[in-house]
Amino acid sequence: MPVVGFSGRGAPPGWTGRWIRLPGDELAAGADPAPFDVTARGVLHWAPRHHDGMRTRMGLISEFLARGDVRLLVTDVSVEVALLARLLGVPVVVMAQPGDRTDRPHRLAYDLAERLLAPWPARPAPDWPQAWRDKTVHLGAISRFDGRAVPVPGPGGPRRVLALWGSGGLDVTADQVHAAAAATPGWCWDVVGPPPPAARDTATVRWRGWLADPWPALSEADVVVTHAGQNALAEVAAARRPAVVVPQERPHGEQRATAAALGRAHIATVAARWPDPDRWPGLLERTLRRGGGSWAAWSTGTGGQRAAALLEELAAG
Repeated sequence: MPVVGFSGRGAPPGWTGRWIRLPGDELAAGADPAPFDVTARGVLHWAPRHHDGMRTRMGLISEFLARGDVRLLVTDVSVEVALLARLLGVPVVVMAQPGDRTDRPHRLAYDLAERLLAPWPARPAPDWPQAWRDKTVHLGAISRFDGRAVPVPGPGGPRRVLALWGSGGLDVTADQVHAAAAATPGWCWDVVGPPPPAARDTATVRWRGWLADPWPALSEADVVVTHAGQNALAEVAAARRPAVVVPQERPHGEQRATAAALGRAHIATVAARWPDPDRWPGLLERTLRRGGGSWAAWSTGTGGQRAAALLEELAAG
């Protein structure tokens, strides 16, 4: 069954279907959002009025869906696209997110969805209305690395920490990373992701920036230190690496909810905030002893395949 992608970004490597690039809908830098009423008085998350980019992107989606041959639309986080598709008579599947999603816009999207796909395991279950639970399919984590052989770090040499950050913002400073490295002799730290101000390479800290493929770095790591974003955790889970998870502040308490679930399931070591330097030696040793096998409860490696099969079934129905 053909698949068409809509995104403000370019097609991912290896994409073979049609890809429709959407214009941006962001406001100009420094613009006051109040005149744009971006939330439509709290009904939506982002719908700035009289915005050329927003009007064009929604028009492109509407034009394509109005052809009548689209059987199903899957949306990741856009309440507005979910609502648009359903108003055009196209059934919608929403990728669910952890945290408190009971605000008015999320309720709208989750209520109208045919299914909610949750990229985490069924237990512990989120505190959701029963109607949402009844249509939720828990896939477990989905990673581009699912199916690869689990890496085994080589013997000898210093033990390695991989600090794996994302692009959504970071509450950790370069000085905090350097202090943690200084407090853990015998460990070398690699940091992957956008470097914060004052980042500098030392004998035990290497700032590697953004890596298109972090799998080799994961393969070399004895312990991973990461935030609680879904993509980062999915990649750590696919590699079955022992991990220290430090949730970052995100809307709706998303990362704190995910970190709490990991802690309750005893899958990873969870720290509510970046630990003080003197705590790091014990944290790394305990995490290393814990191992990474418990990630199997978070990710079976087949979540993507299960999602594809379900979407094919819904589209054919």
